[in-house]
Amino acid sequence: MNTIFKGLIRHSVLVFFDDILVYSKTMAEHCNHFAQVLSVLHSNSLFVNLKKCCFAKTRLDYLGHIISGEGVLADPDKVAAMDAWPLPTSPKDLRGFLGLTGYYRRFVRDYGKIAAPLTQLLRKDSFQWTEEATFAFNQLKQAMKSVPILSLPDFSAVFILETDASGFGVGAVLSQGERPIAFFSQALSPRARAKSAYERELMAIVLAIHKWRHYLLGRQFVVHTDQRSLKYLLEQRMVSPEYQRWLVKLLGYHFDIQYKPGTSNVVADALSRYPVTTELQVLSIPSVVDETILVAKTLKDPFLMSIRTALMEDSTSRPGWCLRHDRLFFHSKLAISRSSSLKPKILFEFHSRPIGGHGGVLKTFKRISAEFYWVGMRSDIREYVTSCSICQANKYEKLAPDGLLQPLPIPTAIWDDISLDFIEGLPTSQGYNSILVVVDRLSKYGHFFPLKHPFSAKTVADVFLRGVVRPHGFPRSIVSDRDKVFLSHFWSELFRLHHTKLNRSTAYHPQSDGQTKVVNRCLETYLRCFVHQRPKQWSLWVHWAEYWYNTSFHSSLQCTPFKVVYGRDPPPLFQHGISSSSTHSDLADLLSSRDQALRELRDQLLLAQNRMKQQADKGRREVNFQIGDLVYLKLRPYRQMTVARRTNMKLSPRFYGPFPIVAKVGSVAYRLDLPPTASIHPVFHVSQLKRTVGTPPISSSLPALLPETLVFPLEPEAVIAYRSFSAGPEVLIKWVSLPVSDASWELVRHVRKSFPAFHLEDKVASQDGCNDRATKPATVKRGHSGGKEGVVGDELGEV
Repeated sequence: MNTIFKGLIRHSVLVFFDDILVYSKTMAEHCNHFAQVLSVLHSNSLFVNLKKCCFAKTRLDYLGHIISGEGVLADPDKVAAMDAWPLPTSPKDLRGFLGLTGYYRRFVRDYGKIAAPLTQLLRKDSFQWTEEATFAFNQLKQAMKSVPILSLPDFSAVFILETDASGFGVGAVLSQGERPIAFFSQALSPRARAKSAYERELMAIVLAIHKWRHYLLGRQFVVHTDQRSLKYLLEQRMVSPEYQRWLVKLLGYHFDIQYKPGTSNVVADALSRYPVTTELQVLSIPSVVDETILVAKTLKDPFLMSIRTALMEDSTSRPGWCLRHDRLFFHSKLAISRSSSLKPKILFEFHSRPIGGHGGVLKTFKRISAEFYWVGMRSDIREYVTSCSICQANKYEKLAPDGLLQPLPIPTAIWDDISLDFIEGLPTSQGYNSILVVVDRLSKYGHFFPLKHPFSAKTVADVFLRGVVRPHGFPRSIVSDRDKVFLSHFWSELFRLHHTKLNRSTAYHPQSDGQTKVVNRCLETYLRCFVHQRPKQWSLWVHWAEYWYNTSFHSSLQCTPFKVVYGRDPPPLFQHGISSSSTHSDLADLLSSRDQALRELRDQLLLAQNRMKQQADKGRREVNFQIGDLVYLKLRPYRQMTVARRTNMKLSPRFYGPFPIVAKVGSVAYRLDLPPTASIHPVFHVSQLKRTVGTPPISSSLPALLPETLVFPLEPEAVIAYRSFSAGPEVLIKWVSLPVSDASWELVRHVRKSFPAFHLEDKVASQDGCNDRATKPATVKRGHSGGKEGVVGDELGEV
C-alpha cells in the first residue's frame, strides 16, 4: 500500500496496513484528493468495502485517536479500558498495561517518570508488587483520564521546543502558541546521570530535536532552555569529541536558542523541579490532591464544616484559617479531613517515595506539615512511619541492645569446661595461616596451636587430642561458634562418644563465646606488636605469646592462669643464684593452699561475673516475645568470599522477614519458623530479633544459599565482560546460583590461582592474543582509572 500511494503519502494520504486516511483543508480539495485515491486503487485492481468507509468527516476515529479541527484526543474507549485495568499479577499483565498506556505517552507529561516504578518490575526476576507500584499504577491511570487535547501542527507557524534536564531524566514539549503538540520524557542511564548539568541540558535538546525531526527539519523553530550558556551553543568552541558528535546531529536544523529560567519553563521543567509558588506547591502531586474528593470530605467533617461555615459568614472569625477557591487552609497549609482518602496517599508520597526517602517520624512530619494540615496528623504520621515494613527491614536500631546478659555457669574443675575458636586470615608463616585458640573457662589458661588452612575436622581433632586431651583429658563441655568444623558430623560424633557436651553459639551472636573472643584480641595484639614489620614470622612468636598470656595477671582471677593450674607462681626467669628445696610437709601445705585457692577463685569469678552482668545490663533492655509473634531477623551474611575479598553488603537489607516464633530456648533465645529452603540454624539471640509493627507484608526469603556456616560457597560460572586495569586485566565474574547483579570484577591472575579448573582462555580474550581470540566489545576510557572497560553503548543509546 505504501508503494502504490507513495506519491500521495504525507501530502493528502496516510496509510496503516489496509486503513487509508484522506485529509484536506477544503471540501473542493478533498474531492480532488479522493478522486486521486480512487484512481490509484482502480489502476491496481484494489477494492474497498463501502460499509467500512466514511466520507467528508470533520471528526474521525483513527488508530485509537479522535482527530478533529480542535486537535488530537485519545480514544475515550481506550481510556476507559485503561481505567478499568485490574492490578497486574504477572509481568505479562503489566507489560500489556504499559503497552496500552505507552501508545498514548505523547499525551502525558512526565510519562517516563510516572511509569518508572512499573517499568523496573519488567526486569528479569524483579516482579514484586509493592505499595510504590500500586501508587504508580493508580497515578498513571489518573494521568490517562486527564490527557489534554493535542493541537495539530500548523506548518506555516513557528514551532517552539521547550527542554529541560534533571539528575534523573530529560523532558520536552513541542508547542505552537499556547497549545501543546506533543510531550516527551525519558529517563537517563547511570552514565548519563553522572554528566554535568550543561551536558544533560544539551542532551535534552539533541534528543528532543531527534524525536520530532519530521516536524522541525527544514523549518525555523525556537528552543527554550534554562541553561544560559547554551544560548551561545553555535558560537562556542567545541573541544570535547562528545560535544562535537552532538553538534553534528544538530547540523541541517535552523533554530534559535533562547534562555528561559526554570521557574518560567514550568512544562519542560516538571521532570526535575516543581513550581515555586505556594499555591502550585499544593498542587505538586496532582494524583494525590483530587479537588472533588477534597471538597466532598471537607463537607462531611463536622469540625472542618463548622470552620467553613464560620468563614463564609465572617472571614476573620477563625484566626489562622482562610477559604480560597472553595478549599480550606490553616496557616497557608491545605486542610483535609482526618478520614480523607487522600491521607494515605499523602503519607505514602512524603515518606515512601524518593522525595520522602523513608525519613523518620520528625522528618516526615516536618515535610508534610509544610503543605498539609489535619487534626491528629503527628500521631498518624508516627503510626505510619513505625509500621513501614521497608523501614523496619533496612534501618539501624537506635535502642539499647535487647536481652539481659546471661553469663555461662562457672565451672567446678580445671579443664572440665573449655572454649574453642579460630583466628584466620593471617599471612602464611612457615606454611601456617591460622591459629586454634583453646581456653579453660575456670583458670583462663590457654593453648595456641598454629594450623594450615584449609583444615578439616579430622586435622583439628588431631591437634586437639595432642595438645589438650593428652595433658588434660577430655572436657565435660566445649563452647564454640558455628564454624563448619564444629558443625561437622565427625566432630560431633567424636565428642559424643566421650560424653562431651557441645555448646554452640546462636547464629550471628558471637558474644555467646565472649571469653575466647577476648583472648583472640589479646593474642592478635601481642603478635601485631612484635611482628608488624615482619608479619610472615608470626608463627615463631606463638609459643612466647602463650607463655605471656598464661603468666599474665588477670583482674577476674586476681592472679595468673599459671598459678590457678599449678598452684604456684611461674618460675622466675632470673634466679639470681638462689636455690630452693621442698619437704613433704611443704608439699602438703602447697596442695591444701591450692584447694583453698580454687574455692576462693570460684567465689572471685562469681563476684566478677555479677559485677559484669550489672554493668552490662545498664545498657541493655529486657525484651520478651510470645509464641506466634512475628519478628524481623537481623542477618549480615559474610560475603567476603570473592577472589579479591571485596564485599558488597552496604546496601543490603539489615533485617529479613518477618518470621513467626515457634519456641523459646533458654532465657534470651528463640526458635523461628524459617523457610524450608533455609539451612541456617533457626535459634537466634533476642538481640538479633525485632518486633514487627503494623500489618506485616508477605515473608521475604533469606539470602540465597546461606548455609549453616554463614558463608557463601562461591564458584565462578561465566565471564560477562573484560577490561584492562592498572593492576592487570580483570574479568566480570558471574557466580554460580547468584544473580547477575552480584557479579564482581576480579583480577585474572587471582581467578586463575583460586579456580585453576575454570578455563579463562575459553571465556575472554587472552592478554597477548591468539587465533581463537574472543571478540571484545567496544571500549571507552574509564574515569580516574586510566583503564578500558568492555561494556559500553552509544552516547545517546544509554539515555
